[in-house]
Amino acid sequence: MRSSSLADEIGAALESGPDGLTRAAMLISRVESPHLAFAPALAEIDVLGARAEARIALAGSSCRDRIRAINAVLYDEAGFRGNRDHYDDVRNSLLTMVLERRLGIPVSLAVIYMAVARRAGLDVRGVPFPGHFLLRVRGDDDDAIILDPFDEGRELDAAEQRALLARHAGDEAEFDARVLEPCSNRAIVVRMLNNLKRLYVGARSFAQAWHVTDLLVTLDDGQPEDVRDRGLLAYHLDDFPGALRDLERYLGTPGPMREETAERRQIWEHVSALRRRVAGLN
Repeated sequence: MRSSSLADEIGAALESGPDGLTRAAMLISRVESPHLAFAPALAEIDVLGARAEARIALAGSSCRDRIRAINAVLYDEAGFRGNRDHYDDVRNSLLTMVLERRLGIPVSLAVIYMAVARRAGLDVRGVPFPGHFLLRVRGDDDDAIILDPFDEGRELDAAEQRALLARHAGDEAEFDARVLEPCSNRAIVVRMLNNLKRLYVGARSFAQAWHVTDLLVTLDDGQPEDVRDRGLLAYHLDDFPGALRDLERYLGTPGPMREETAERRQIWEHVSALRRRVAGLN
């Protein structure tokens, strides 16, 4: 499947209603398996949601009682957990594989948690916390309950939130309540794609990395860094005209991106070489 077609499908899924995020996240799996069917995975989430709803009916009425009921279904009964031993396994970022293996990273486990919770009647939002995706639930007193989907849905208190920020952003990072604000479903999908891009580049799987970066250019409003990276990946794949188009587009970005840096000078050198190479193809 061409990336443009897959990007259209992901975009349509995000606008399709309550299950939009789940479907969009599953569509990302088609980078690896272009003809993958999602009906079994969606049915699995329905089953988990029904089990969570039934358990909530037997639990107490407070928000934390309902959270404990969902956690029991997902982590105690179904066996989902964070993959601490092989965190960078690509399968941790592919939702269908996470459902099959019961292993994931924070953001993929969060998508499953939100889908199951919604079916059980609890509104859970995603939080793009630096370095570690979290979940947010509005408590009975309108207090924000912050959960870690990677750690069996455990609630994090203020001290633990600050410690987590320091671990991922450094001891000098200033804690701000804005880091706990929920994000859009599109932002969650973009985060999942950025994780995959990093993994594919690290594994030198340049074809998949290009595919994912092409999706990011479409779904994340053509961020200059994504355009640059798509061009560099095209260069690795010997698509010299494509590389030239993207790198020239990147260098033409207005604003602060036009400031002269060592990185921009290196890109200019790539562009000069590509212009000569592409001219030789004509």
